[in-house]
Amino acid sequence: MSPVLAGVLQVLALVVALGLAYRPLGDYMAGVYSSAKHLRVEKWMYKAIGAHPNTQMRWPAYLRGVLAFSAVSVLFLYLLQRLQGSLPGSLGFASIDPDQAFNTAASFVANTNWQSYYGEQAMGHVVQTGGLAVQNFVSAAVGIAVAVALVRGFAATRTGELGNFWADLVRGTVRILLPIAVIGALVLVACGAIQNFSGIHEVGQFTGGSQQWNGGAVASQEVIKELGTNGGGYFNANSAHPFENPNGLSNLFEIFLILVIPFALTRTFGRMVGSLKQGYAILATMGVIWLGFTALMMWTEFAHHGPAFEIAGGAMEGKENRFGVGGSSIFAVATTLTSTGAVNSFHSSFTGLGGGITMLGMQLGEIAPGGTGSGLYGMLIMAVIAVFIAGLMVGRTPEYLGKKIGTREIKLAACYILITPALVLCFTAVAMALPTPGNSMTNSGAHGFSEILYAYTSGANNNGSAFAGLNADTQWFNTTIGLAMLLGRFLPMVFVLALAGSLAEQRPVPATVGTLGTHKPLFSGLLVATIMIIAGLTYFPALALGPLAEGLAS
Repeated sequence: MSPVLAGVLQVLALVVALGLAYRPLGDYMAGVYSSAKHLRVEKWMYKAIGAHPNTQMRWPAYLRGVLAFSAVSVLFLYLLQRLQGSLPGSLGFASIDPDQAFNTAASFVANTNWQSYYGEQAMGHVVQTGGLAVQNFVSAAVGIAVAVALVRGFAATRTGELGNFWADLVRGTVRILLPIAVIGALVLVACGAIQNFSGIHEVGQFTGGSQQWNGGAVASQEVIKELGTNGGGYFNANSAHPFENPNGLSNLFEIFLILVIPFALTRTFGRMVGSLKQGYAILATMGVIWLGFTALMMWTEFAHHGPAFEIAGGAMEGKENRFGVGGSSIFAVATTLTSTGAVNSFHSSFTGLGGGITMLGMQLGEIAPGGTGSGLYGMLIMAVIAVFIAGLMVGRTPEYLGKKIGTREIKLAACYILITPALVLCFTAVAMALPTPGNSMTNSGAHGFSEILYAYTSGANNNGSAFAGLNADTQWFNTTIGLAMLLGRFLPMVFVLALAGSLAEQRPVPATVGTLGTHKPLFSGLLVATIMIIAGLTYFPALALGPLAEGLAS
C-alpha cells in the first residue's frame, strides 16, 4: 500500500469513528450539564469545598469561580514542584527551579502543557500523577464549563444566570472526562503503552552502551493528555515515544481522543439551544477547516523534491517510521487545530510550508475543532463576528440565535479576537529585539524567527507544542511564555463570560424573513471566510517573515 493511500485511509477511519461517537457523546454531555441531579460522590466534593451547586451564578460570580480555582491550582502545582526533592516517589530528582516551576504551573493550569524540561529527567511520580495529571483533568473541565456557560447565555431569557461553575467543573470531571479516560487508558495499555510506578532502570542500546529510563503511570496520563487537549507528555519525546504511543493503531486512537470531545460539543450546543441544525452548522465549519488543513499538510509533506524524498516516500526528517508521513501529518494538524500541543514528530523538521500550516492552525484560534470547550466558545465568538459582518452588508441589526448583537456584544467579541494576537506579536517582537532571547535560537534567518514566533503562538493560544531548536529553559522564556499562557487563557474567558451574561439578559427576538439563516450552508461558508480573513490579516506579515519565506526559498 502506498503511503499516500495509507494516509487517506487513516483520515477516512477517523471520520467514521468521530461520526459514530458524535451523537451519543454530544447528547450525553448535554444531559450532564442540563441535569438537576447530583451524584453522591459529587455531593461529597461540594461539601468538601463548601460549594452550593444549586445556586445560580451571574457572569461575575462565575468568572470569580474560574479565576479563584485556577489561582489556587497554580499555587498548589508550583509548591508541589518546589518541594519535589522532599517528597516520596521523587525518583531522586531535585526540586524544580522557581522560574521553571512557575512556567510549568501556569502551563498545566492554563491547559497549555508547554514543557521546557525533560519529563523523564525532572519530574517524579508524585508531581506527574498528583500534580500534572490532575490539572489535565480539571483544566479541561474548566474549558468545557466556560463553553457551556456561553451556550446557556444564548439559551437563557432575561435572567442573566449562567449556571454554577463548581457544579459544571465537578460534573465535567466526574461524569465525562474520568469515565472516558479509564476506558482509553485500558485501550492504550492493550496497544503497548506502559502503566506502572517503577523506578529508574538501566537499559541497553542497540549501538552499545546503556541508558537510564524510568517508568510511570504513562497510559493514564497519555489518555487525558489527548482527551483533554492538554498535550504534556510523560517523556520529552512526547507522543513520538514508544512508551506513550507504541504503534500506528495507538497513534490513530490518540488522534481520535484529541478530536472527539471538541467535535461532539457542537451537538451539545445544538441540543442545549434547542436547534440541532445550529450545531450542525458549527460542525460543518470546523470539519471543512480541519479536512482542508489535513489535505494541505499531507500534500506539502508528501511532495517529492529530489531523490531523497522519493526514496523515503515524503519528507521523513523528524518523523517516526512507525507513523510515516500520513500519520504524522494528521496528528500535527489535529494537535495544532486544537489546543493539544502533543507531538508525534518534530514540527521544526517539517517542510517550510508544513511548519507554517501548524503555526496558522494555532493562529486561527484553535477552533477547528479547538480545545475541550475553548474550541466551541472560540467558534461561537467568530459566529457573532460573522453575523455582525453580514448585518453591516445588508443594513440590518445582526442577530444570532434570537439574540441581538449590539454595541456591547460586538465590543466584547472584538476584545476576544484581539487579545491573543496582541500577546503573540508583542512578545515575539520584544524577544527578537533583545539579545538574550536571541541567543537561545539554534537557527538563524527565517527558521530562527519561526522558532520564536511558534513559541509565543503556542503559549498564548494555549497549545503547548514547540518548534524545537529553541532553548526555552531560560528565565526569559520561562517567565514570558508563562505570562503569555496565563493571559492567553484567562483574559479571553473574561470576555466570553461577559458576553454570555449580556446575552442571557436579553429577550429573544422572533425570526423574520430578513433574519440570516445561521443554520444554512451559506452561513457556514461566511464563517469559514471570516475566520480565514481575520487570521490572515492579523498574522500574514509575521508568517511572511518566517515559514512562508522559508517555504518559498526551498
